[in-house]
Amino acid sequence: MAAKQLNIKKCALAYSGGLDTSVIIRWLIENYGCEVVAFSADLGQGEDLEPLRQKAIDTGASKIIIEDLREEFCQDFLTPSIHANSLYEGKYPLATALGRPLIAKWLVDVARKEGADAIAHGCTGKGNDQVRFEVVTTALGPELKCLAPLREWELKTRDEEIEYAKKHKIPVKATAAKPYSLDSNLWGTSIECGVLEDPAAEPPEDAWQNTTSPLNAPDKPQEIEIGFDKGTPNRLNGKSMKMSRLIEELNKIGGGHGVGRIDMVENRLVGIKSRELYEAPAAQILIFAHKELEAICLDRELVHFKPHLEVKFAELAYYGLWFSPLREAISAFMTLTQKHVTGTVRLKLYKGSVSVTGRESRSSLYDTSLATYDEGDQFDHTAAEGFIKIFGLPSKVLARRK
Repeated sequence: MAAKQLNIKKCALAYSGGLDTSVIIRWLIENYGCEVVAFSADLGQGEDLEPLRQKAIDTGASKIIIEDLREEFCQDFLTPSIHANSLYEGKYPLATALGRPLIAKWLVDVARKEGADAIAHGCTGKGNDQVRFEVVTTALGPELKCLAPLREWELKTRDEEIEYAKKHKIPVKATAAKPYSLDSNLWGTSIECGVLEDPAAEPPEDAWQNTTSPLNAPDKPQEIEIGFDKGTPNRLNGKSMKMSRLIEELNKIGGGHGVGRIDMVENRLVGIKSRELYEAPAAQILIFAHKELEAICLDRELVHFKPHLEVKFAELAYYGLWFSPLREAISAFMTLTQKHVTGTVRLKLYKGSVSVTGRESRSSLYDTSLATYDEGDQFDHTAAEGFIKIFGLPSKVLARRK
């Protein structure tokens, strides 16, 4: 729809201060003639957001709102995801996918409080994030219009955006020499564009932002201990800490050992395959540890069934359907499964790998007297014969027919 047909007076923009959103402020003003209120969220991306205040105003925004959402991110998004061992296509821990619905939720609130007619984002027309922003806006603020300048404007390449920024004296970090597109939060970093678009090419070392190459990682492994309470991590090496701090520490420790590097070709929601790099040391460590603790705390049928819903949970999060009834229902199920998942897991980090060295829980279903083959074995071996006969009876009946 043409800009003049929408009649937008004020727009709330999800603003990161990067190349796309920096250019978008000026572009919205020029093409829609609207007032732009910028919104930035601290999700633990490790950057000082205060400089964005002046940058947004200098670029043309009438106002900028910055919120620290790290604890809300941990409690309402990362905790359910850990409970669900959430990995899209078995690899991606959904860092960006989990951050977007939280930002969109707040963007809707900002738009309403500021009396805006629309929200805007800096997502491309072939990416997943556009869906996440707009589906959440539809679910939580259906009266708001959604503007997506990257689907409309005449700037077809990042180089053209960089030239636009130079023309309007907008400072940006991206250059033609290193045109990686980055997105970071507590749960991980997404890296794409440039030479990474060739799935046959090995990622250049400078593409990785926060992890040491496994080749250069320490030659001595490091053992850590993570404590969980009802499936939620709350202790590191015996010390209690809030989740955001624990994740920050694990990102440093794990990243130093080369843990958390992910190179995958994933199936995007919009129907294309995309080569992505992810760095997620804490996510990789915590999900691995959580699974190991569940292995001794959950009964067999739950252990076998739960992964089916974990796959669906990851898909819903990836697709932008966080605020859907199905995701909420699955999360309720996951919360129930975590009732007895309390204990500690010891892990060894070594040159990009994570291995378990021990698990303990007062709620453990592991019974040594039943599992042992040594003295003290209390398993009733004589019961096995009758069990096998009953269990194998259908096979016997089938064999007779044959």
